[in-house]
Order: sequence, then C-alpha cells, then structure tokens
Amino acid sequence: MSTVAAPVAAYALIEPRHDREHYSITDLCSEFGVTPRALRFYEDEGLIAPERRGTQRIYSHRDRARLAWILRGKRVGFSLAEIREMIDLYDLGDGRRVQRAVTAEKCRERIAALEAQKRDIDAAIAELNDFVQTIETLKD
Repeated sequence: MSTVAAPVAAYALIEPRHDREHYSITDLCSEFGVTPRALRFYEDEGLIAPERRGTQRIYSHRDRARLAWILRGKRVGFSLAEIREMIDLYDLGDGRRVQRAVTAEKCRERIAALEAQKRDIDAAIAELNDFVQTIETLKD
C-alpha cells in the first residue's frame, strides 16, 4: 500500500536535497502529492523539462524547485501564465533580484484581489443572513 505525502504549505521553502542528483516521477509525486498526469501536464506546458531516458523521465533539482513554485502558485490562485513568468525570471542571472520584485508585486496584487473577494463574500453572507431572518419572521 502506498501513501501520498501531504502537500507542502504554500509558504514553505523547498530545501535543496543533497542526498540525490535526480528524481523519478514517483519520487516527485510522493513528495508533492501530485499525480503523474499533473507532472506530464506541466512538462507539456513547458514549466518543467525532465531529461528523457527512453520512456523514463528523470527530474533534476531544478525541476523539483520549479514544481514547488508551480504548486505554491496554484494554491494561492495564480494562473499558469503568471507562474511561468515568475519562475522563468530565475534564469536572468541577476541573483533573482527581478524575480523577487516581480513575484512580490504579483503577490501584493493577488492579496488585494483576495481581500476584495473576501469583502464580497462577507457582504453576500450578511445579506443572506438578513434574508433568512426576514423569511423566518414572516407570519403565515
């Protein structure tokens, strides 16, 4: 019987693993709680690029780190296009300065959008509660 690890918290940093050089699809699926189909989808989208040895996919430390970014971004509501933009900035060779700045700005924008949604949800709940009270106080 196999077990799947719980997904990593959205804020958790993914520590490099020095105990290995490569990862199998099973390794990453177990570590991140995703399906092989999800990994193949991210590969098809160009977000990760495992080495191919025949039909076997061999994932690198880079693929593992990118997968962590993808899953973290998805959990907080970023689109795959936004995630791609943020993780591709890693390759600029500027010590990740631009990547950090862009990511921080996108996070601030996402926070503002979520706060607006929360206000809308709170208002809808209040309106529904008022409506229920009104209905329940009506006499037949």
